[in-house]
Amino acid sequence: MRMAELSAESGVPVATIKYYLREGLVPAGELTSPNQAQYQAKHLQRLKLVRALLEVGGLSIVDVRDVVRAIDDRAPTHELLGVAQHGLFVRKNEVDEESRAWAQGLIDEIAAQRQWRLEPDDPYAKSLVSLLCTFRDLGHAHLLGIFPHYAEIADAVAQVDLEAIGDLPTPEQMVESAVVGTILGDAVFIALRRIAQQFASRKMFGDGDAPA
Repeated sequence: MRMAELSAESGVPVATIKYYLREGLVPAGELTSPNQAQYQAKHLQRLKLVRALLEVGGLSIVDVRDVVRAIDDRAPTHELLGVAQHGLFVRKNEVDEESRAWAQGLIDEIAAQRQWRLEPDDPYAKSLVSLLCTFRDLGHAHLLGIFPHYAEIADAVAQVDLEAIGDLPTPEQMVESAVVGTILGDAVFIALRRIAQQFASRKMFGDGDAPA
């Protein structure tokens, strides 16, 4: 297909496709003349991936370039998904050393229980430190008694997530599904949690009645 057809098929404007080509996010087409190129299904698939990473995942152009390079270099699946995940938003708050040590102790305990191996510079572990410290700063550290249950649920969800993408035929589809599934899956899980909380509250406390 030509550039105009690729644009119509993908819903991405021609100017945007040209920008992605210049930035190395989409491979060049096959030249049929000095000013014309042909594009294939792989270009359409790459455009879908780039849009998912940028618009759903919120990755930067630099992060997206790292992902597509990892795909083109045929990086191992685990490494590839790690590159994609690295660009996703994480919460970052500064915490003092005492608070950091307290939170890191909780995380290390959970990691040992779940047999997780955490790298020292893992951005999500750092984000978790910040979140746990916020619980304590707000006077709700007692709520962290459910932290081990959250970790157990996270383990189960992660297993389901990866099983859902494990049989996809191309790296592009795996990364796209992983990013979309993580970002939108988070939103779905939040909605499900709110619904479940409503049901549990009604069951535990009654319709509008104060607890006995």
